[in-house]
Amino acid sequence: MEMFHDTQRTDCRQPGGAVTPGTDITLRLYIHGSADQVTLRYWNGEETYILMARVDLCTYEARVQAPAHPGLVWYDFKALDERGHWMYYGNNRDKLGGVGQLYQDPPPAFQITVYDPAFAPPAYLREGIMYQIFPDRFHRSRLPQSQRKDRVLHQEWDEPPFINADARSGDNWALDFFGGDLEGIRQKLPYLKDLGITVLYLNPIFEARTNHRYDTGDYMKIDPLLGNAEDFRRLCKDAARMGIRVLLDGVFSHTGEDSLYFNRYGSYPSLGAFQSKDSPYYPWYRFNNYPNSYASWWGIPTLPEVNKDEPSYRQFIMGEQGVARHWLAQGASGWRLDVADELPMDFLRQLRRAVRGQDPQAVLLGEVWEDASNKNAYGQMRSYVLGDTLDSVMNYPLREALIRFLTHEVPAWQVVRQIRSLQENYPVPFFYSLMNLMGSHDRARLHNLLARKDYAHMPNTQRRGLVMDQEHKRLATRRFEKMLLITVSLPGMPSLYYGDEVGMEGAADPFCRGTYPWGREDKDILARVKAAFALRASRPVLTRGFLELSHEGEHTLVIHRFAKDGLDVFGEPLDDAPYILRVSRDAQKL
Repeated sequence: MEMFHDTQRTDCRQPGGAVTPGTDITLRLYIHGSADQVTLRYWNGEETYILMARVDLCTYEARVQAPAHPGLVWYDFKALDERGHWMYYGNNRDKLGGVGQLYQDPPPAFQITVYDPAFAPPAYLREGIMYQIFPDRFHRSRLPQSQRKDRVLHQEWDEPPFINADARSGDNWALDFFGGDLEGIRQKLPYLKDLGITVLYLNPIFEARTNHRYDTGDYMKIDPLLGNAEDFRRLCKDAARMGIRVLLDGVFSHTGEDSLYFNRYGSYPSLGAFQSKDSPYYPWYRFNNYPNSYASWWGIPTLPEVNKDEPSYRQFIMGEQGVARHWLAQGASGWRLDVADELPMDFLRQLRRAVRGQDPQAVLLGEVWEDASNKNAYGQMRSYVLGDTLDSVMNYPLREALIRFLTHEVPAWQVVRQIRSLQENYPVPFFYSLMNLMGSHDRARLHNLLARKDYAHMPNTQRRGLVMDQEHKRLATRRFEKMLLITVSLPGMPSLYYGDEVGMEGAADPFCRGTYPWGREDKDILARVKAAFALRASRPVLTRGFLELSHEGEHTLVIHRFAKDGLDVFGEPLDDAPYILRVSRDAQKL
């Protein structure tokens, strides 16, 4: 017996992709060979078995209705063969949808996403181009000054970052500062505008001990090395004049140990949770053996984990005068949420209400590394695409697929398969609003990865100051341009990590966080980035057009963007010619 079902073919599933509540869905299974009792197993909380009707010699059909509320629906098939054995048909083992697989036991199921029909992320996401800045390393308006004795202040801008490991965790202390600041960013707004940037994402800017500032010290205060609240308001105001919105990094799963709230070292005048159980912040944390043993983010003691269910913490973050609303009122356009999949779902829903209550056009963009429609986190299935939590996520699956394709780790058809799976599982508004990141502050520099020179085999202390030879640089540049063209041609918001547009190099943290090489830029790479972003901005079909993907052999990816009957994917008029991009990866396999 042979069976066939392809979730991405309309003769097998109609309509395809994500649907809204109450949608009628037709599912067909093709069987070659004798079969009896062909059954659809369909469930959303509870299982339903539906005997499929035989339409013709080899076609079986069942019709179902999507549930009345957003969520995930699952289905697979089983049939009794001529020997009286049950045969099963379901998703591939990689769970990426499309053509399924025959099994002798109950299989992994196919997915249907059911989302809120009112879900509509702000259009500036799908129409935009993002630029990510690590604030300490982009541009400084003055030499850094600090009263703290535990910091190293670089006087020379072009030095490599330092390595100094914390003996308790092995994590880098990150206590050296170059002094990049908000005024420095503001001074470079004309550069960003000329580059084509419309959304600026800043890594954390609030007072903290470290240069990365993911160990928040005071959520309501700009780090003095970066400036002050007036500097932030001025940055947002001037950026808005140039058509650029500013997103902040929201680190709400943990604070710093050296913070107003925990105050392990007594740096703040407040009574911190580490100092006394009478502290108003004591309920925010979970202590195993007070005060020295406490829950911390990934076991890193400098980052005590917050109890996200604590009402006083939620009020502090999401109340009328809370952190989320406050900084929107100061000029921010939304939040990128650090480790969004470590925040409870009802926390995210409450945060969304608070943010939208302050500004209906504000966004929540989450750090989720996997398919965000069916993320398994801490033993729970979580879906961030239904319209009740996030507007968008960082599209790590796309980034990973493109890097692996360009470095000859996977063939073109695997990239097509990965993107089609996201296209199928994500609602159209979500898919077209994705943050399609290329580089990242959490990984080695993109040029290094594309040339396979991330130095991961070397001890961290030996990676400082390393640069690629000319052959690897040329290879990285060619691959970078291909990845750039693919990214600007796909739905979603292209996102550039500062310095990638001029060929910056660096191994993983902290060397991927070097200073921008002002005056030493690779102008040729920069010109190509400007041209790609200009193409994106000039072609509405690239932001709103339909998408078809295909491949030619193992080495060539084909992207087709187009209107249907003069309309875009949202049913709005689209007057733009079709667009086709063919990208063949470099034959070189260094």
